[in-house]
Amino acid sequence: MMMFQMRWRTILSQQCVLLVTCLLINLEAVPIDIDKTKVQGEPHVEGAKIETPDTGLYYDEYLKQVIDVLETDKHFREKLQTADIEEIKSGKLSKELDLVSHHVRTRLDELKRQEVARLRMLIKAKMDSFQDTGIDHQALLKQFEHLNHQNPDTFESKDLDMLIKAATSDLENYDKTRHDEFKKYEMMKEHERREYLKTLNEEKRREEESKYEEMKKKHGDHPKVNHPGSKDQLKEVWEESDGLDPNDFNPKTFFKLHDVNNDGFLDEQELEALFTKELEKVYDPKNEEDDMVEMEEERLRMREHVMNEIDVNKDRLVTLHEFLKATEKKEFLEPDSWETLDQQQVFTEEELKEFETHILQQENELLKKAEDLQQQKEELQRQHDQLQAQKQELQQLGNTKSEMHKTILQVISLYRQGTYQFKKQPPEVIMFKFTLNHLCLNFIPATRFFSNSSNRFRKRVF
Repeated sequence: MMMFQMRWRTILSQQCVLLVTCLLINLEAVPIDIDKTKVQGEPHVEGAKIETPDTGLYYDEYLKQVIDVLETDKHFREKLQTADIEEIKSGKLSKELDLVSHHVRTRLDELKRQEVARLRMLIKAKMDSFQDTGIDHQALLKQFEHLNHQNPDTFESKDLDMLIKAATSDLENYDKTRHDEFKKYEMMKEHERREYLKTLNEEKRREEESKYEEMKKKHGDHPKVNHPGSKDQLKEVWEESDGLDPNDFNPKTFFKLHDVNNDGFLDEQELEALFTKELEKVYDPKNEEDDMVEMEEERLRMREHVMNEIDVNKDRLVTLHEFLKATEKKEFLEPDSWETLDQQQVFTEEELKEFETHILQQENELLKKAEDLQQQKEELQRQHDQLQAQKQELQQLGNTKSEMHKTILQVISLYRQGTYQFKKQPPEVIMFKFTLNHLCLNFIPATRFFSNSSNRFRKRVF
């Protein structure tokens, strides 16, 4: 389902803001529901690396390959450790590319040539598929925003800068896109519900409305949801997920416990894992009234809220310092109540009407296309019928010619045998007259064939 897929796309958003800061992440993750105290003794393998999740970007593979190659250069790796987010976003870090080894530059050049070739192939395929309907060339050019296509052969500092900015922009817009998609999903559900009610009689409609209200009430009847990121919410995780005494709650220990890959940050995935217990209070996949798409939207809303409150430098990563500073705020100890999705209005009636108008326009366009296709089908069927009729006529003509050919051969055979019994047998004579006259009238070549003997033959017969 789309919302579930979108969740995984957010996992790597911090990579695209920092691009290659994820190169420093090289410990295997520990599932959130496993007691970390039991796995802390496992040895760390130097250079071990987690498989990079899919960002959902159309140039995801290219991004990963560039990261892997840059990781091999010691100088660039050291600069990363001291660079801050502004240096990376401003392009200052990209200039360090001029100092990497020749082997790294050669490999990056090769990656860029492969990426340019891939994009050219995709663009050509798109142009071929839209040759009859037209294509947006400006949209095609945007396919090259993550690299400098004017220099397709070498990977320069401008390419790294463009890759960082493109990936950062794409994933920063992800949350807005996700909100828009969810709103469309909810409006479509309501639209379909109302359309279904129109098909029912008055009694059935009242029953459906009553059932709908009952399900809404049942869904809203759930335990109180703690404010995401508050002390009460984190203590609940500490007690129920981690199995620790709530009286011993310690923010620093909590941070280290849930920094599952020990990279010194709480990333978006690690934060979202903290909200599972709260979501289970509201959503159960076994319940008809609970929508799992809404559950994932609620999870992402919680993550987005906590990030906005804690992530001071907006790098989509929460450091230990940021986390501890947040626990000192009044909102951490005395938070406001958290409004879940069922307590909010996702869309207005005006937005729904506009959405339905758009759907109606799309339906009319599809109907018009369907009518055009039906007319084309009928025209093709008419042409097919005409061709079939012509084919049958030709077949009948061929059969007639074949029969006439046989008759001619029979006449020639009788004539050569000198048969004079036609005069004695009136039925055969009549038939022969008819056949011969028919041949003379309709098959001129046949009469010409008999031109030298036809007069004498006709005199003898008639």
